[in-house]
Amino acid sequence: MILFRRLALAAVLLAFVVVVLGAWVRLSDAGLGCPDWPGCYGHLTVPSAPEHVENANAAYPERPLEAHKAWKEMIHRYCAGVLGLLVLALALLAWRRRGEPGQPLALPLALLALVVFQALLGMWTVTLQLKPLVVMAHLLGGLATLALLWWLNLGQQRWLPSAPADAGLRPWALLAFAAVVGQIALGGWTSANYAALACVDFPTCQAQWWPQMDFREAFVLWRGLGINYEYGVLEHPARVAIHVSHRLGALVVLLLVGWLAWRALRRGATPQVRRLGLVLALALALQLLLGVSNVLFALPLPVAVAHNGGAALLVLTLVTLNHILRARSEPCAPRP
Repeated sequence: MILFRRLALAAVLLAFVVVVLGAWVRLSDAGLGCPDWPGCYGHLTVPSAPEHVENANAAYPERPLEAHKAWKEMIHRYCAGVLGLLVLALALLAWRRRGEPGQPLALPLALLALVVFQALLGMWTVTLQLKPLVVMAHLLGGLATLALLWWLNLGQQRWLPSAPADAGLRPWALLAFAAVVGQIALGGWTSANYAALACVDFPTCQAQWWPQMDFREAFVLWRGLGINYEYGVLEHPARVAIHVSHRLGALVVLLLVGWLAWRALRRGATPQVRRLGLVLALALALQLLLGVSNVLFALPLPVAVAHNGGAALLVLTLVTLNHILRARSEPCAPRP
């Protein structure tokens, strides 16, 4: 069990890195740095020899090699590949020890299936030329992998108490988690459609509270095949509609998650719940500050990447809170 716990913790840390790297690749316009998959211009590494670069450019004349973008993409793929191997090892260990008390099996197997699907989404992100629906799904899949790995880790901990649950918080914690996931989906849609800078002022947009927007075009999920979505295909009113929708979603998250954090901090049944309330409040404040900074400072890359990392921290905090509230309603299972 010690090996399983260590591998699970390593997988969580690497999954967080992969999520942040994915944001870095997307936001630095390197998502098509390698136009093929899983290699890069037909190589396992970025071509560097003059003859290899010449062959790469001849094979993909519409996308000449840009080494700095290609390396960003390949670093992300290497880390994702190592994460996949860690998840495979967890699944194999779980299957081998499935008869031992306290050994989870269903979750490691589900994680393996999810990682395989994530690899397919990564391939489709390239082959479908950054189709927004695929890019958004790839982001959600990465965060789902991170969240489930963290849930698996929490299940291996000994510090979770068996006191009665704070029943009043459980539905609100689930609702807050759902709201954050929805807001992350909106954020992914905003980024994939290059709508982050559709509004350059705050709290208004283009000096108006309700600017011209095209919601009909903004949320068309499927536009067919053969379209290159790099730098976006939507007209400005549609991008504004996406951006404003993300802002409205942020307001919903602020109210719902803010109330949950206050309720957990002030009236939580145990010190663990109260501490998580404080962490949740700080993570929410940081995420809102990063979001506003993205607008006011014209989407600087470090801030934009940190905004994605902040979303992951919010997810991890809410997963922890939901796990504790759920664990409290049942006796802790014995662990070897």
